[in-house]
Amino acid sequence: MKQHISENIRISIESIRSHALRTALTIAIIAFGIMALVGILTAIDSMKYFLTENFSMMGSNTFNIRNRDVVVHMGGNRSNARSYKNISYREALDFKERYTFPASTSIYTWGTGIATLKYENEKTNPNIQVVGIDENYLYNSGFELESGRSITATEVVQGSNVAVVGGAIVESLFKNNEDPLGKIISVGPGRYRIVGVMKEKGSSLGFSGDRNCLIPLNNVRQYFSRPNMNYTISVRVAEQDQINAAIGEATGIFRVIRGDVLGKEETFSVVKSDNIANMLLGLTGQIRLGATFIGIITLFGAAIGLMNIMLVSVTERTREIGVRKAVGATSRTIRNQFLVEAVVIAQIGGFLGIAAGILAGNLLSYAIGSAFIIPWIWIVIAVILCFGVALASGIIPANKAARLDPVDSLRYE
Repeated sequence: MKQHISENIRISIESIRSHALRTALTIAIIAFGIMALVGILTAIDSMKYFLTENFSMMGSNTFNIRNRDVVVHMGGNRSNARSYKNISYREALDFKERYTFPASTSIYTWGTGIATLKYENEKTNPNIQVVGIDENYLYNSGFELESGRSITATEVVQGSNVAVVGGAIVESLFKNNEDPLGKIISVGPGRYRIVGVMKEKGSSLGFSGDRNCLIPLNNVRQYFSRPNMNYTISVRVAEQDQINAAIGEATGIFRVIRGDVLGKEETFSVVKSDNIANMLLGLTGQIRLGATFIGIITLFGAAIGLMNIMLVSVTERTREIGVRKAVGATSRTIRNQFLVEAVVIAQIGGFLGIAAGILAGNLLSYAIGSAFIIPWIWIVIAVILCFGVALASGIIPANKAARLDPVDSLRYE
C-alpha cells in the first residue's frame, strides 16, 4: 500500500514538472485563495490580541461614570451615542464622599488636548493632553510610574503647580538625557514642577498616555476653566467578581445625586473598561465572515482551474494510460494516480498560501505593535479545504482516466 502511494506521488511530481506553467498557474490560484483566508483571519486574531492587551491595561475590574455612552462606528452603520447633561464637580465630589463600597474612586477632567509644553529652548508639538486628576487616578487608569511619585491628595486640594508627564513629553523636552524630576516646565499660562514620569505604553487606538500631562484637579479648574466643565468618575474594585455589585451600588448612589426619577432611566452612563474592546471584537465577526466568503469563492475558482488542468492531463496522457493498463494497472490504480496528482497540486498551493497568509497577516500585527500570531486552527482548516478542493476537482478527471479502454488508448494520437 505504501509503495503504491509513494509511486503515485512520484508520478504526480513528474507530471507536475512536465507541465510546469499550467501547474504553476493552478497552484497560484489556490495559494491566493488560502492566502486571503489565512491572511485576513491572522490579521483579525492580531487585532483581537492587540485590543485585549491594550484595553486590559485598565483592568476588567474598572468602570467609569460618564455623561455619554460609548459607541463604535464601522462602515456606514452609525448610531448616535446617548448624551446627558455634564457631570459637575460638586456631583462628582459628592459621589466620592458617599460611595462606601470597598474600591478606589477617582475624579478627573480634561483641561485641553492642544497644549504646548516648554522647557528652556525646547517645546513639544501642540498636541499634549492636559488632564486634571486626583490622587487615585494613576492607580485606577492602570498607568505606572517610571520615576518620581504621583500627585498627592494635599496637592489636589491646594491646586499645586506640579505635574506628572508621559514619556513622549520627556523625549521632546529633555533631549540631552537630563533627569526631568524637579525641572520647571511651562504648561499653558502656568509653570509646573515635574514630580513624576509615567512608563511608556505606546498608542492604543489613539489613547496614548505618553503625551499626557497630569496636573492636580483643582489646578485645572483654576487655569483651564471653562463654562459647564464635565468630570468623569472612575472606580476600581480589588477583585473582578465584585464589579457588578460595585456598579449596582454606584448607580443607585449617583441616581440620587443626579435626582433621577424612580422608574426612569438614569441620566448618566456606566462604562466598563473592557466595553470598547468587546464592541470592537464583536465587529471583527463581520470581517471574519467576509474573509471566509472571499476565500471560499477563490477556492471555488481554484477547483475549476484544477479540474480543467486534470482533464487536459487525462487527454494528453491517454496513450500513457493505455500502456499502464496493458501492463496490468487496474482502473483503481489509474484513478488513484490522478487523485494523488490533484491532491499534490492542491497541497503545494495550500502550503504556499498558508505561508504567505501568515506573513501578510503579521505585517499588520507588526504595524500595530501586536504579537506574532500563528493561527493553528485556520492552518488545519486550510489544509482540509485544500484536500477537499483536490478531491472535488480531481474525482471527475480520475474517473474519466480509469474508464478509458486500453486498446482505444493505445491507438490514441
